[in-house]
Amino acid sequence: MSEKILYLLDGHALVYRAHYAFISRPLINSKGQNVSAVSGFMRTVWDLIKNRKPTHIAAAFDLYSDTFRHKMYEPYKANRDAQPEDITYAVPKVIDILKAMNIPIMAVENYEADDVIGTIAKQAARQGYTVFMVTPDKDYGQLVEENIKMYKPGRQGNEVEILGVEEITQNWGIQRPEQVIDILGLMGDSVDNIPGLPGIGEKTASKLIQEFGSVENLIQNTDKLKGKQKEIVENYAAQGMLSKQLATIELNVPIQFDEKEYEISEFDKDKLSELFKELEFRTLAREILGQNETSAGTPGVQADLFGNTVATVAKEEPETKPEYTIASNNISNTTHHYTLCDDDALINMLVSKLSMQKSFSFDTETTGIDPNEAELVGMSFSFAAHEGYYVPVPANKSDALKRIEHFRPVLENPNIEKIGQNIKYDFLIMKWHGINIRGPIFDTMIA
Repeated sequence: MSEKILYLLDGHALVYRAHYAFISRPLINSKGQNVSAVSGFMRTVWDLIKNRKPTHIAAAFDLYSDTFRHKMYEPYKANRDAQPEDITYAVPKVIDILKAMNIPIMAVENYEADDVIGTIAKQAARQGYTVFMVTPDKDYGQLVEENIKMYKPGRQGNEVEILGVEEITQNWGIQRPEQVIDILGLMGDSVDNIPGLPGIGEKTASKLIQEFGSVENLIQNTDKLKGKQKEIVENYAAQGMLSKQLATIELNVPIQFDEKEYEISEFDKDKLSELFKELEFRTLAREILGQNETSAGTPGVQADLFGNTVATVAKEEPETKPEYTIASNNISNTTHHYTLCDDDALINMLVSKLSMQKSFSFDTETTGIDPNEAELVGMSFSFAAHEGYYVPVPANKSDALKRIEHFRPVLENPNIEKIGQNIKYDFLIMKWHGINIRGPIFDTMIA
């Protein structure tokens, strides 16, 4: 019998990820609608269907209502910003497209998408399936086992990551994937407003779980701790146990894996064509439905993807000039020198140069606009006209921190001025990575 492969899509998380991936260059159609999230989500889905060849697939979404976790802890997720309007627009469109692709939509009242995916993943694995949970959410690491893996879509040109037992245990510094729950219980989660223990970060949490194995065992052995750490664990033991409960993905959601329903089947091409036309997804329609972008043999006439004449192509200049000026200088006609610093030698060279400056400009490249949720993708530096340096940051957290650490001496140097656009954002991003930027500040946005 051929291998049975199930892909489970974390709907909202993938929509958010796609939205923020395009935040600095959103895709706007002719109706003025931001279709970035829908396009990015669809490209992820189409890529895995085309290249990974799943036999079964389904998508889970959160419902816009409280869950059992809110009953356990009322402030759960209370610090989250309101959902961006563009995502509110995108989610129903994504669901419509998934339905047209005959991909089942899973959502259960009182539970979150990760609970639904966790329950289905375990059921399917017991029936001989290899399961891939398609999500950027690190919490899913607790579900990984021999036949259940995380599939993290690529970002900023990076390759897709497949995380199995070995990768999860190495990344988190633990013996078993389920100990991810214990680390989350100790360190908390600012995104979900899980409190954790005050003053306990990821590194300390990892060391404690390596030594004691679980939050429960740690609490029972506080006599082996010293000083402030002993005091924190004893005083906040109940909060640590609550945080572990909040971080635990529920595996008994009232839903059953339906082998037949989740099987890959033919798309409803008429419905997909209609949706792609509405969203103006010409390239996706060409790739997925095999439709041509223009009508063949009709020179001088612009046609839409679906064969309808749109307008005659005109070459005349507009009667009135626009009320803006297009910049005459651009990357094509201006001398410039940009350096990609992606190894230790180049990074050390850059740090050396930065350390000799009285001031330099600094910017972070991230996956979002909320500094409490965004992931750091890269750092940019400049200290001379027409020169710039870009430092990519690895997706792996441990490798990312090692690379960032090179820049601590210059970013925390109180004698070097830092220049940035809305640099408060960059301060917060770097703070989450253990760097406290110091020195005189010049913010071009305020200026």
